Amino acid sequence: MTESSTTTVNADKRERAVLRLGRDMKQRAEYWAQKHGYTSVNEYMADAVDEKIRRENLDYDLPTLEIARLNQVVDELKALSTNQANLERVVTSGFDSLIGLTRGDNYLLDAEDGEL
Repeated sequence: MTESSTTTVNADKRERAVLRLGRDMKQRAEYWAQKHGYTSVNEYMADAVDEKIRRENLDYDLPTLEIARLNQVVDELKALSTNQANLERVVTSGFDSLIGLTRGDNYLLDAEDGEL
């Protein structure tokens, strides 16, 4: 093959790579390539390698159900944080009231002057 014929055959600028697969894996790759409408198993494997590289780079879309579940977990965590802050405020206020009662400086213990 000459350089000019390589350029014509390789017009999409891709290079050839050799891949060895076991018989079972090759059959599964052929099945999925056919199921997804690829013209050859090589096209399917090229897309599979591209997808694997994107996943390694953490560049992938989350499916809708995973996004919904993640949003639910975030909402529940926010609600838990709010509840914890409210509980902290109630407990602190309760202990302040108890300490005030034991000291005797509570406004409820003030002498009444007869006015409402």
